[in-house]
Amino acid sequence: MISKDILEQARRLEIYTRRKVNQNFAGQYESAFKGRGIEFAEIRQYQPGDDIRTIDWNVTARAGQPYVKTFIEERELTVLLLVDGSASSFFGCSQKTKQQLTAEFCAVLALTASRQQDKVGCMIFSEDIERYLTPSKGRGHCLQIISQLLSYQPEAKRTNLNLALETVTKILKKRAIVFVVSDFLDSGYEQSLKILAQRHEVVAVSVTDEREESIPNIGLVELQDYETDEIVTIDTSSKSARDLYAKRAAQRKRELQRSFRKMGIDLLPIHTHRPFIIPLAHFLQNRQRRR
Repeated sequence: MISKDILEQARRLEIYTRRKVNQNFAGQYESAFKGRGIEFAEIRQYQPGDDIRTIDWNVTARAGQPYVKTFIEERELTVLLLVDGSASSFFGCSQKTKQQLTAEFCAVLALTASRQQDKVGCMIFSEDIERYLTPSKGRGHCLQIISQLLSYQPEAKRTNLNLALETVTKILKKRAIVFVVSDFLDSGYEQSLKILAQRHEVVAVSVTDEREESIPNIGLVELQDYETDEIVTIDTSSKSARDLYAKRAAQRKRELQRSFRKMGIDLLPIHTHRPFIIPLAHFLQNRQRRR
């Protein structure tokens, strides 16, 4: 049962999101993600500028003037938000945690897809599949997804991205768009991700906090792994220690980019200390241009 407080938060987030999802943004989404195909609409008289390949020669011969076939896109899509809800998602040294950023990002995607009459579903995972909302339409369903993302507390700490990807591959029977929203602090999932990308359109959304990329000079610091509870001490007054920390983070980022590029999967990085709307809009524009 979702509390009234969570429902109120979901409604506030919906209002905030609605302002972000303007008509232009929704149009970018529609152009970036096409429907499953086209279906015949009607036959009408040829007009200057029509593609001559669409001329119906049988009707044209009977009518004595050119007629063309028109088609409409079979628009309805299924969008699945595959969300990493492991303990590391609750980390955040900026204005918000990765979990809060994920909820806002998914709210924008869900409401944008809903505006286009697409079905939206959500699966939240840790080392197990913790919550699953089957793809459906409507504002009420979107609010339910947002509420689940806001109220979620993991029952397990660790991440099993491989299990989540395998489960989605089994569940989704028709081709869908799958947004994998995670910090990708896991290993051994690459083959499952590759198989999923062969059957569905996959977008990897990497969620990062700035302190996972660099660390300031604040003396001796104890860092605890949210998932393993391991604690390490770092002397941040040492420039070499700070440089090594940043170097390893940059190397991991490059490896992630290289891995996704090799599999033909688009990567969209979002950060807790920066607004994600502009990167998301640029991402949609780039996809639109490629298509």
